[in-house]
Amino acid sequence: MTERYDTVVVGAGAMGASTAWWLARRGRSVLLVEQFEAGHTRGSSHGGSRIFRYAYPDPVFSRLVVEARPLWTELEEDAGEPLLDLIGAVDHGDPPTVLALAAAMRAAGVPCEELAPEEADERWPNLRFEGAVVHQPLGGRCRADATVAALTRRAADHGAEVRFGAGPAVVEVAGDGVAVIVGNERVEARTAVVTAGAWLARTAGMLVDLPPLSVTEEQLVHFPPAVEPRSPTEWPSFIHHTERFWYGLATPGVGIKVGGHHEGAEVDPDRRRGTVDPTYAEGLARYAERWVPGVVPDPRAEATCLYTTTPDTRFLLDRAGPIVVGSPCSGHGFKFVPLIGRILADLTDGIVRAGPFRRLGDPITAGDRRYPAPS
Repeated sequence: MTERYDTVVVGAGAMGASTAWWLARRGRSVLLVEQFEAGHTRGSSHGGSRIFRYAYPDPVFSRLVVEARPLWTELEEDAGEPLLDLIGAVDHGDPPTVLALAAAMRAAGVPCEELAPEEADERWPNLRFEGAVVHQPLGGRCRADATVAALTRRAADHGAEVRFGAGPAVVEVAGDGVAVIVGNERVEARTAVVTAGAWLARTAGMLVDLPPLSVTEEQLVHFPPAVEPRSPTEWPSFIHHTERFWYGLATPGVGIKVGGHHEGAEVDPDRRRGTVDPTYAEGLARYAERWVPGVVPDPRAEATCLYTTTPDTRFLLDRAGPIVVGSPCSGHGFKFVPLIGRILADLTDGIVRAGPFRRLGDPITAGDRRYPAPS
């Protein structure tokens, strides 16, 4: 007999796992399928850490981080483990850019403080600063791998069926619902949520009118700290705004992660390089020598990940008939994980509605909820 569910979620990265978690807690029958094995490194959600920050030039996004924050607490309480480390985050560099971030955070009611570079150098001697500096004491890092694992585990605990290593899924509209081919099995559901990241276009592109999406392979390395930190606050997450967008943060047990944002080459997700170019790693080491004096500039634990990016770098969260699509997150989505999962669950349940090319950051309104919430 054909198995039937309320919803099939295709893609068990951060956003798909979060959506399944929300739906299962609402009592929906959910099947969460992933083409690769649990904890794989082929997509966008793997790795020990991601930056948690409120600093956006648009105060709407700062407010959305404010909305996401209590949902992280809700997830931590359900999972029974810490998933956010609020060790602070620092932006520095180009003064107009950094001061705009400070203004947006203040407009969203987020505490922040501006510092002179010399003050920041003294407070965080592991880093070197220039231009304007703004500190977010409530920023820090997300425990990325732990978050995805917790969402998957708790979705299953709440009744979702989870299948890893299922191979590529085929989604079809069938009557007023969907049929999903998973391996050699056909399952049916009222709705499908496609959170396939870099594989979104090939999974749902024939079913939903998608905007242009670019898939790039981004590169990063880790450096060992020169001295073992006595406190996590010695290494706030940091972003350096110059002609390039440099970022870094400590990944416990691995090292200090450093990379450039939106610098990767476009790739086919099934034919990615999978390794860091030695010349790129050497450039990161030269950057660390000058701007991150608290590390040994010897690249280790090199890694790549995929960004799937919309033309305006906002996130596509939409519904067309029984198909919900989500999470081309343009390389900055992890801090919103529990919020995006709730929005996609709300779209699935009809609590909110979205129109063509709806992005997170545009108003999504219906029923009792609005994203973003009124200020």
